[in-house]
Amino acid sequence: MKFLFLTASFFFLLGTATAQTTGKISGRVVQNEKPAEGATASLLRAKDSATVKLALVNKEGSYAFENIADGKYLVAVTAVGHQKSYSKLLAIDPKQRAVQLPVIGLVPLAKSMTDVTVTAKRSLIEQKIDRTVVNVDASITNIGTTALEVLEKSPGVSVDNDGNISLKGKQGVVVMVDDRPTQLSGADLANLLRNMTSAQLDQIEIMTNPPARYDAAGTSGIINIKTKKIITAGYNGSATVTYSQGRYPKTAEAFNFNYRNSKVNLFTNVNHNYRKAFSVLTIQRNIYDPSSAALKNYFDQRADLNNEGNSYNAKVGADFFATKKTTIGVVFNGTSSDMSQANRNITYISNSSKDLLSATRATVDNTMDWKNLSANLNFRTQLLKGRELTSDIDVLTYNTKTDQFMVNSFTNEFGNAFRKADTLVGNLPQDINVYSGRVDYLHPLKKGARFEAGVKSSIVRTDNDAVYDSIQFGNIVHDFNRSNHFVYEENINAAYANLSTTFSKKWSAQLGLRLENTNAKGTQLTTGETFDRHYTQLFPTAYFQYKANEKNNFGASFGRRIRRPNYGSLNPFLRFVDRYTYTSGNPALKPSLSNNVELSHTWRNRITTTINYSATTDIIDDVIEQKGEEAYKAPANIASLHQAGIAINANTPVTKWWTSNIDFNAFHNRYKGVASGVPIEFSQASFSVVATQQFKLSKTLAGEVNGRFASGRLDGIMRLKPMGFVGAGLSQQVLKGQGMIRLTIRDIFYNLKFNSESRYGNVDFNFQQVADSRVVSLGFTYRFSKGKKIAPVKRTEGSAGEEQDRIGQ
Repeated sequence: MKFLFLTASFFFLLGTATAQTTGKISGRVVQNEKPAEGATASLLRAKDSATVKLALVNKEGSYAFENIADGKYLVAVTAVGHQKSYSKLLAIDPKQRAVQLPVIGLVPLAKSMTDVTVTAKRSLIEQKIDRTVVNVDASITNIGTTALEVLEKSPGVSVDNDGNISLKGKQGVVVMVDDRPTQLSGADLANLLRNMTSAQLDQIEIMTNPPARYDAAGTSGIINIKTKKIITAGYNGSATVTYSQGRYPKTAEAFNFNYRNSKVNLFTNVNHNYRKAFSVLTIQRNIYDPSSAALKNYFDQRADLNNEGNSYNAKVGADFFATKKTTIGVVFNGTSSDMSQANRNITYISNSSKDLLSATRATVDNTMDWKNLSANLNFRTQLLKGRELTSDIDVLTYNTKTDQFMVNSFTNEFGNAFRKADTLVGNLPQDINVYSGRVDYLHPLKKGARFEAGVKSSIVRTDNDAVYDSIQFGNIVHDFNRSNHFVYEENINAAYANLSTTFSKKWSAQLGLRLENTNAKGTQLTTGETFDRHYTQLFPTAYFQYKANEKNNFGASFGRRIRRPNYGSLNPFLRFVDRYTYTSGNPALKPSLSNNVELSHTWRNRITTTINYSATTDIIDDVIEQKGEEAYKAPANIASLHQAGIAINANTPVTKWWTSNIDFNAFHNRYKGVASGVPIEFSQASFSVVATQQFKLSKTLAGEVNGRFASGRLDGIMRLKPMGFVGAGLSQQVLKGQGMIRLTIRDIFYNLKFNSESRYGNVDFNFQQVADSRVVSLGFTYRFSKGKKIAPVKRTEGSAGEEQDRIGQ
């Protein structure tokens, strides 16, 4: 019923967004006879002064509003420290499609600028030529959530019960923060995103086919999380405090501050996050006799997990304006996180008739300490005639330590012990160091064309030493079978060239080519086994755009991408869940390669339709191996994947107080290959709908209802069951607009539950997981500033490339 409601809403919005003749309104703004760069121009509807569109005044002092429907309007201009100014009344009609307004002059305020606050509401979703942008603060229900939960509501993005991220039904996503890859993956990436609060975030950029300037990593694309930046000369900042309550409490505090003058820009972002949560995982397994293939045993497992931890994040940086054309910047990031996990696990083992034979009770306690330090030195200078040279040097270190203590006890069907309890102690440290550098050059050409080129090199070294010991009769005995010491070293060298040009007023194109050379070596110090790999590959990209008219814009793109194995995936050490369940790495993994094609159409900047097709070889996915009573999960190159899909995003104002955004994504996945030595061929059609309805209830009060529904889908060897959730929230401005109180509830009906199954060969599993997903949050944000709004400092995306996205498992 929820899906039918959302679908009906979508087609209702399509019907209401009827075609109208559109026009253009443009003009200039000055202050003291100079261009008023950074001022905000608002297009207002004459009859009710409702805001239709917003525009930022550029360095020439110009602004423009396009795709404007027939009607009467006026333009309001605001800037910090100046009175609000208005244009004359104007009209867009069949007799006048383009209006050039007289120059608007800004008048300084007599009172102190500390008393002035100007705010403008951005759209929740923005569709751009090469990416989809989610404005985090535009959604009330993002308050009190984590970065992972914000991603969960983003168009085309899915997050599974382990925190793994997929984009439009495909894994292999590179996640970046402030244009710099996180250098993490799997559980470590999920941990980082859970420890980042929404108060730190500004935008989420989703790129399914990034240009050649970006690393070729990520077979399904790139997600770039942009944290808040301040663009005021003087000082500016904000502080946020949030309390959340699910079954257990959660708190978050964040502080952002920026100071800028003519010579230096200083900025910092600090954050603390405390979370306590639970999850319940249940697994049913059928065990078959290897000789007769008859059902032998039935396993019914339940794990009650309680997690608790604190995380601290800090970013400190400075930009030094050596000259008007040269900027030198430095950025330091640090993260410290400590978490404990208590796992109380019971496994009932029955015969084929489901008569109880025995029960195994496991107590598994994990303590995890995670630290990350990174430093970036960047340089940017403008050369003659618009040419630009930028460079980055990045140094990153990640240190994680996991201590595990597991006790297993065994009872028969009568509850009596029939076997001595066993104890396993694990010490699992991981050290990763990354050194990376890059140089980029931009050269403007005639008629708006641009040529870009660059080089990059990175060195990565990971050291994983898994030490397991058993306790026997009170004595600690080293477990040589489970312990392992693995070192991995990698060097990637890359170069790229990119050319963008405009053929006419309607046609534009961008062509790119990237070369990447990879050299990798892995050594198992425990056994002396090694592998050594070297390969060089080309990655072409192409983009074409055709602007048919003011209403219709068509695009096409092609790109080839790679997904190299995560560093932790190559490490064969074991991680235990209980006596019968564990995970392992695979040193034999090869990279995946994909070819992606997209066709798009945008109507009036409101409705964007995208058709996509991709073919991927050597898909890396987790495979479940069943060996007797034990089952383990390990990554493998299981298959090729062919995917075809369509996505529709409609961002439509229904009335002056109601704005709707609906994102619909449908796709068909087909896997064919070999898993655990067994031929597999799976296929399934799937869809998802994400809807956000925002309501302006008064000048200072706003409301929101949002929801997501995903049908059953195929993810490698796993078939996921349908899942959805609904959330809602209210926001109230206080303290003359400088403060904001928000009250939200996530997963109102408590139906965010993961269900999946896997069946092939002798593997026959069902999984269910329920977590602490229904959470009520109350947050308060206070913003302060003194200064003039100016253009932000342009920073590069750093040089760490894909390396950050591959750390951890």
